[in-house]
Amino acid sequence: MNISEVAKASGLSPRMIRHYEQIGLLPEVARNTSGYRDYTDTELHSLRFIQHARSLGFSMEQIAQLLALWQDRQRSSGEVKQLVQGHLHELEHKIEDLQAMHATLAQLADCCHGDNRPECPILDTLANAR
Repeated sequence: MNISEVAKASGLSPRMIRHYEQIGLLPEVARNTSGYRDYTDTELHSLRFIQHARSLGFSMEQIAQLLALWQDRQRSSGEVKQLVQGHLHELEHKIEDLQAMHATLAQLADCCHGDNRPECPILDTLANAR
């Protein structure tokens, strides 16, 4: 498959595919006699793996670790679970932070009359934050 075909089959753009190859997530792909990349089903499976991991919010570093574990048939599932649990912990912290932001913004919105007055408690709070 050429890059357009593998892009369509994986749901990724050609630019992202080249980027993943450049940063080492995807090994350098063989080239045909014309010099174009020639993707196999193996690369397609890896690209789909990367796409799915990205959709779950894994970082590039985590995806590289997951790919290495996926390709290592001697690995223990405990290693994979540990990595996923670490990601879950990060997500829980982000959720807590987002909930705190939501509560603060909701409180600020409730304090504002939202009319033609120039006084705005939202801007006052932002300006006086320490």
